[in-house]
Amino acid sequence: MASGSIRVAETPFVSYLLRRADDALVLGHRLSEWCGHAPMMEEEMALANMGLDLIGQARALYGHAGAVEAAGHDEDDFAYLRDERGYRNLLLVEQRNGDFARTIVRQFLYAAFAEPYWRAMMASRDATLAAIAAKAEKEMTYHVRHCAEWIVRLGDGTAESRTRTIAALTDLWPFTGELFEVDEGDRAVIADGIGIDPETLRVPWRRTVAHVLAEAGLEVPKEGFMRNGGRIGRHSEHLGHLLAEMQYLQRSMPGENW
Repeated sequence: MASGSIRVAETPFVSYLLRRADDALVLGHRLSEWCGHAPMMEEEMALANMGLDLIGQARALYGHAGAVEAAGHDEDDFAYLRDERGYRNLLLVEQRNGDFARTIVRQFLYAAFAEPYWRAMMASRDATLAAIAAKAEKEMTYHVRHCAEWIVRLGDGTAESRTRTIAALTDLWPFTGELFEVDEGDRAVIADGIGIDPETLRVPWRRTVAHVLAEAGLEVPKEGFMRNGGRIGRHSEHLGHLLAEMQYLQRSMPGENW
């Protein structure tokens, strides 16, 4: 018997929490797909640890969302019992791994935003969210440093690694505009002093990206059309395949615990 989907009462605060939790869960799952496939043992461990960091962030945020919603939903419900259109993650994080350069570029573009985001969120008026931010900021600092080192090695490496890194940047750059979008619900949470305006992070994000790319001998892609829709449940075809794999056990054996 297949398990049905839950209905979430998405107040602005619940939606705000789910968006950040979904980012972390989906990207953490993407990194987990490298287990057994990384180019070297050390990187196998690094990718797995970064994935675990993100999944830990997702669990904390889902737990808090459940407490705020007060409808009896826990972290497993949010992760495994929502349909694709119920997910609120960025389109960037659901994009396929591709080759190693593409995975590193995707992780770098996200982490370069998440690090200053969580640092700023440590001042949130919501004590639980501020505590989550204090831990997440330290984790994302490592993610930025690790990925930046690889960007430099790949961009300033062989002709093949440079070509692949440029291709990844070109392909993924149009998804970065969504990092800074807000809607009316987000604005309400920001006005309450719980969230922050991501637009205030655009300059430090771009500074970090530009610095690392310059060190790698690469150029920041030119601005152009930006893709969006993930925050309102309008996703690429990749998320449905990811969720089918991630949710299979819970959907097939509803109510089981592990």
